[in-house]
Amino acid sequence: MQAISITAYTEDASQIEAVKAFMKALKIKFEIANVKPYELFAEQQEILDSQINSDKSLYTDAELSYTDLKKKYEL
Repeated sequence: MQAISITAYTEDASQIEAVKAFMKALKIKFEIANVKPYELFAEQQEILDSQINSDKSLYTDAELSYTDLKKKYEL
């Protein structure tokens, strides 16, 4: 058995399932690895971590803001 490396850029979960079904149909053993397409600097990761751990009551939900704007501007 020979291992090869293939990177697939899928748009949603249905495409991932289709790739899995295709590989199974060909009876090819495979494994799926979630690989980050980018690397963050330590400072960037710290900023993201601080946002994740921040007080959620200080922020407005994006869906709520969108709904309010649609009502305000009659969109």
